[in-house]
Amino acid sequence: MSKTLSNKSNLLVIHEDNHIIVVNKRAGDIVQGDKTGDKPLSDVVKEYISKKYNKPGSVYLGTVHRLDRPTTGLVIFSKTSKALPRLNKLFVSKDISKTYWALVKNKPDKEADTLIHWLKKNPKNNKSRAYINEIPDSKKAILHYKTIKTLDNYYLLEVNLETGRHHQIRAQLSSIGSPIKGDLKYGFDRSNKDASISLHARNIKFIHPVSNIELHITAPLPKDAIWDACLK
Repeated sequence: MSKTLSNKSNLLVIHEDNHIIVVNKRAGDIVQGDKTGDKPLSDVVKEYISKKYNKPGSVYLGTVHRLDRPTTGLVIFSKTSKALPRLNKLFVSKDISKTYWALVKNKPDKEADTLIHWLKKNPKNNKSRAYINEIPDSKKAILHYKTIKTLDNYYLLEVNLETGRHHQIRAQLSSIGSPIKGDLKYGFDRSNKDASISLHARNIKFIHPVSNIELHITAPLPKDAIWDACLK
């Protein structure tokens, strides 16, 4: 049901219907505008919709969730005011299943595990620190991971979140000694050439907020030799 559509803006549309649009975010894109003043992905999607459907005036687009700037993968936007609150409710009730792929150099002690930490965000450096025990102003973070591929120098982990905290996957994997490839902020020893980190929102599954049809959407991996090796 899902397919990748190419267009002149280099926007990678994975799924689109009357109510939602799902795109494959590239590393470096910001989902919403921030203090950098860089053009956000939401504006690119609006321009795509305006041009494709020849819509005059402003285009409605609801941002449902975000991905960190250096992260790649699936981002859902709402095209209608009817779908937006329903999508928001799916996220709040955790009825949207999201699976991430992460490349790490250091093999975790366990092939699969559930990580439970308390995360505290430091707004000064935009970084979250993971603690074993609860501390003031911290938030509980839970994820499940399993090792699904062993490469020559890296390990591919499949990660499923129970909670959605600031930099959760990055902070929790770093806390067990397995920082994500390219993630200097969380302890990896060198950056990726394109300033990305090797964390990809790979799959998403949910019941469409209007049609009630189950959608299972997969985002193609970034063009990279190590990511390519994950599929062999």
